[in-house]
Amino acid sequence: MDGRDSHLSERLQTGFLGVIAFGLILFLLVQARFILICLVFAIIIFSLTSDAISAFARLKVPNWLATTLALIAIAIGLLWAATAVVAQVNEVVSTSITYADRAQAALARLSQRWGPNVQEAIGTFMGSIDVAGWLRSAAAQASNLISASVLILTFVGFMFSERIWFPVKIERLTGDPAQARQVLETVHKIMRRVNRYLVVKAAISAVTAALIWAIFRVQGLDLAGAVAMLTFILNFIPTLGSIAATVITIAMVLAQTGDPAVTLTVGGLTVAVQFIIGNVFDPMLLGQTLRLSSFGIVLSLAFWGVVWGIAGTFLAVPIMVAIMIVCAQIPWLRPVAIMLSQEGLPEQEPPSGLRR
Repeated sequence: MDGRDSHLSERLQTGFLGVIAFGLILFLLVQARFILICLVFAIIIFSLTSDAISAFARLKVPNWLATTLALIAIAIGLLWAATAVVAQVNEVVSTSITYADRAQAALARLSQRWGPNVQEAIGTFMGSIDVAGWLRSAAAQASNLISASVLILTFVGFMFSERIWFPVKIERLTGDPAQARQVLETVHKIMRRVNRYLVVKAAISAVTAALIWAIFRVQGLDLAGAVAMLTFILNFIPTLGSIAATVITIAMVLAQTGDPAVTLTVGGLTVAVQFIIGNVFDPMLLGQTLRLSSFGIVLSLAFWGVVWGIAGTFLAVPIMVAIMIVCAQIPWLRPVAIMLSQEGLPEQEPPSGLRR
């Protein structure tokens, strides 16, 4: 009995220490969210551009020249993207003030058809929404993109400066060349799979955004560029992003036109585009690329959305890919990797046709 009690006491102590460790890690994730989010984005950008630098190296381009060109391209791309998003958000904020009264009038006309009770409920609901506060918050969040871009660029620069020494550090850290090769192969596997996901997802999101932009232009609506950019960005959030983009698109059409017929037409076309791409092309391409559990993706979205907010929802899938591959290499964590994978085969690579 003493041995059993001692074993139970050790397990309880281990579990208690595990809970404390998880709480401390969660606390640090929340408190240092800005730096950690920038660091994760920097790692992703470094991963994407490392392949390009390696390709230049095979063409006999000096490493320092390829690294310099990559840093210049990253700096231009980050600053352009940040300023473009800030400009589009400011345009939406300034334009929405003009459309606010028109949207309320359109909702009032629609609610009259459903009776006074529904009209009163809609009026109460609309009165409780602080649209101005939301717009100010969005503008403030967008303005932080500039400072985040500078920090991300700094991280990427130091990563490139340490790039050639990383394998040496891993070998000296592990003290075993075979184990060092295994660690490097795990890192490369994470980079390959995340890179494939981002490239495929970017292509799918770009096609979706282009179609939404075309719909707005054909209908002669304003803010076509802002809606297209918003659709492109939100589509990186699995499932929830396309729903949010569709709802926002329909709301902006109603606010601009105040015409239920135009709103239904544009809304129907938007839903059709999102449904076809999201339910046909997206699963067909990303399902083979990720091999992740759909339920696991939802849990990852919920967790990282709570911890890191909107940025966490964008990073949820790459982080889940990394966790699955790492857990697959650790025997006592392998059940976690199996549960996170789509078919219970976390080590299985995508078909050769999808490899880069």
